[in-house]
Amino acid sequence: MSAIQQVRAGVSVMIDVMVPMRDGVDLSADVYLPPGNGPFPTLLCRTIYGKQSGEICTDLAYLQEWVPRFLAGGYAAVMQDCRGRYDSGGDFVPYVNEAADGADTLAWLVAQPWCDGNIGAFGQSYVAFTQLQVALSGHPSLKGILPVGNQEDNFGYFLMDGGVLQLQNFVWGINSGRRTMNCTSFEFLDVEALYRHMPLREAVSGIFRPAYWKFLDHPTFDDSWQTYGLKDKYGMIQAPAHFVTGWYDNLSREVVKTYAGLKQGGGTAEARDLTRIIIGPWSHDLDRADRNGDIDLGPGGEFDLPGLHLDWYDRRLKGIDRGIDDRPPVRIYVMGDAEWRDENEWPLARTEYRPLYLHSGGDARSASGNGSLSVDPPAREPADRFVYDPADPVPTLGGCDVILDNAGPKDRAQLQRRRDILVFTGDPLDRDLEVTGPVTMTLYAAGSAPDTDFTATLCDVHPDGRAIIVCEGIRRARYRDSVTDPTLMTPGVPYRFTIDMWQTSQVFKAGHRLRVEVSSSNFPRFDRNPNMGGELWNETSMQPANQTVFHDRDRPSHVLLPVIPR
Repeated sequence: MSAIQQVRAGVSVMIDVMVPMRDGVDLSADVYLPPGNGPFPTLLCRTIYGKQSGEICTDLAYLQEWVPRFLAGGYAAVMQDCRGRYDSGGDFVPYVNEAADGADTLAWLVAQPWCDGNIGAFGQSYVAFTQLQVALSGHPSLKGILPVGNQEDNFGYFLMDGGVLQLQNFVWGINSGRRTMNCTSFEFLDVEALYRHMPLREAVSGIFRPAYWKFLDHPTFDDSWQTYGLKDKYGMIQAPAHFVTGWYDNLSREVVKTYAGLKQGGGTAEARDLTRIIIGPWSHDLDRADRNGDIDLGPGGEFDLPGLHLDWYDRRLKGIDRGIDDRPPVRIYVMGDAEWRDENEWPLARTEYRPLYLHSGGDARSASGNGSLSVDPPAREPADRFVYDPADPVPTLGGCDVILDNAGPKDRAQLQRRRDILVFTGDPLDRDLEVTGPVTMTLYAAGSAPDTDFTATLCDVHPDGRAIIVCEGIRRARYRDSVTDPTLMTPGVPYRFTIDMWQTSQVFKAGHRLRVEVSSSNFPRFDRNPNMGGELWNETSMQPANQTVFHDRDRPSHVLLPVIPR
């Protein structure tokens, strides 16, 4: 070990300390020690983005803002490059080595004379996933974690609802698929052309290492996903977690699933009882979503994330009680009312699930059609029809978009003029309506193709006509009943589809209207279904699909709203 030690303003820094892994690979870490003799409680960050480079905004904040505050609070901070990244040895295989490497790093940390044996972790996105993988070790020295925008497993993130590929992760893969970030690639790559390339596997294989191809090799929830995911493993986690996400975070559904999994199935009473979650008005970068949106979400972006870390770890690692354990476990930002609120559980126990039914006179195509929403179930009504052409998909606009500039509360009014979007709009509200919790769509539909997709979007229509996206979801038809046993459709036969529209906390104000869109694409956030019924990412051709959506007595298509009595 040939670390270079630097001392400035009482802070000691050891650069490129090599940490041995069980298979002989060494991982590089920078160690920051606060003034004093120690030993110190220690906060660990295992990152793929460069422990010094700051090549993405969050990692730049780690060194410029977070680490100095942790040092001032009396903590040692360790920034480690994950296997195969930057200064660390080995080959980078996304996700699969993080549990073993994290456990070996913990074992190394507790043996260091400057570490007092009380360890926490920090980091966002992939770096939040590494925290949870460290926690799977069950090591008694890990007293808590604070994942920001994490995932439970990649089947739920890369492949939404089984087989619906979050296509814009191409961007992440281009940047992170090699030893260092490759941001300059975008100056020369036509990413839109990559999104549209057929077969899609060919586009992926042309820019990614083989480790990334496995996402396309395993379109069902098989062992390759289960080996490194968290599903069914929460009992291995001994330490409590404090989760953070935003309503417009592209990982928000994964964070909520992970919170619920640990809260219900953690391996200790402490892990179950003390786990917390905060959900704010943010996209994945935890900036206010309305900075790129079309409405003002209020003051919810004023949030001290490093300060939350200090409160959490002062309690977990130092035993200093600042009251964080006395707060309710759920803190949410209620959009519309623009206020923070504490809750005792998620979903809220007082929720009233109310169906809002689709209606029309047979032509709900576009906002100028005759689609409507009502609490009254349908009787005898004609079905609605539209054509989904994968050569001209509905463009992604707002919501939990992976591309942050396009995420958040965008106005979809112009988009809703398209004839391949069914639009159902309710009457103006005579009083405020709070919708807080998971939103789902039950859709009865048929198609002319053996496979296709159906999408659902909930919007808040303002009196001035803006139609602001609140939440959305997608379902690939072949996975309508199972993510492990896909079944193609019989053309023309109606099926029941359940579309997870994720979760929200939105107060629809008096005078506003609720609107639901139904279509078959959301591109390029998700890959286009070519409607052919073959191996999805090996398809070289596509065809339009004639879609039929039913809303009658026997097939009452509806969105189920989690309404909170006010």
